[in-house]
Amino acid sequence: MLIVLPGNTIRIIGGDGMDHAEGTIPTETEAEGAAQDAPAPGSGQGRGRRRWVRRTAIAVPLLLLLPLLSVLTALRINYTGDPADGTYTRNRDALWLGHAWVDGRKKDADVDALARRLKDTGIRDLYVHSGPLEHDGTLPKSVYPKARWFIDAVHEKLPGVRVQAFLGDVLASENSEGMLLNDPGTRAAVVRSARQVLDTGYEGIHIDLEPMPSGDRDFLTLLDSLRRETRSRDAQLSVAAHQIDPLPHLHTVFGLFTEHPKWWSQEFFGQVARRVDQIALMSYDTAQPLEGTYGGFVAQQTSLALEVTPPSTDLLMGLPFYYESNFTHWGHAETVPAAVRGVRLGLSRTDADRANFGVALYIDFAATEADWRAYKEDWVR
Repeated sequence: MLIVLPGNTIRIIGGDGMDHAEGTIPTETEAEGAAQDAPAPGSGQGRGRRRWVRRTAIAVPLLLLLPLLSVLTALRINYTGDPADGTYTRNRDALWLGHAWVDGRKKDADVDALARRLKDTGIRDLYVHSGPLEHDGTLPKSVYPKARWFIDAVHEKLPGVRVQAFLGDVLASENSEGMLLNDPGTRAAVVRSARQVLDTGYEGIHIDLEPMPSGDRDFLTLLDSLRRETRSRDAQLSVAAHQIDPLPHLHTVFGLFTEHPKWWSQEFFGQVARRVDQIALMSYDTAQPLEGTYGGFVAQQTSLALEVTPPSTDLLMGLPFYYESNFTHWGHAETVPAAVRGVRLGLSRTDADRANFGVALYIDFAATEADWRAYKEDWVR
């Protein structure tokens, strides 16, 4: 959550009597006149002015804090209540994996340990980082030399689990380098890269392009092209999605202050969801300060996403399997138990019986035993 406060201009008069804002020196007569015009100490006028200053000093911060406190209170209330019975895994969960699984750092023993970790969970898809894409949309084969080994090992150790190529890049802005999605040649290269990894044996493509502005038509065009490619091969197309406006048109408002607002409109989220087999909402890095407000935020995001995601598309809510402590992600607040409870509350209130639903865990190499325990105890059951 970003709060923009207007700055104040302060006039400073130095100890030499110089008004540095105007560059003038008051004359002796002017100074005496000012002293005579000033209210006497202890006078009613002086006391009234001091009271007004004190009250203003208290009132202004309160007026600025009230909207924030109102939002936090609403989110905390959204975290109350009991989830419906049966709102647990549908065995359609996913796990994001780091690049080490396909670049040669991981060995057979690591796959054995992963198989033990995932046994009796609801995880069906692995999004293994196999990029990043080059800014022109191409993908050197040299960045995933052990992909075929990993795919075969997963199929042997974890029958029924699919391996998807997690491909992403930074999008260009006016002031930075990155991928230009408005270039048809770049979009065509991304499709060729998808074809390339599917030829390697991956069972799907997982796309993560950031920061993606809400309403980007070039992104929708790219997804249409990728969907034709994946469908022709009976493969999956999935996407990592931004959060939905927690208040109507919030991304538009924040677009006045930043080039890349954090949120998507609910309408755009639905447009993306209709073009893919799976959509994973990145419901972390929310700047929420408390577990209760974070869980309430996740519950709200779950409901908003369910309302516009077609029943045929898998909706996955992202769980924070990592710890950070900064302005955008307070580790003491963004916990797996809070996220899971929020997911269950949102699911209960909006579409408790939805089959094509799950959670996505981000990310394997940063997860703790406590993260895994919370996922299994609170969601898998």
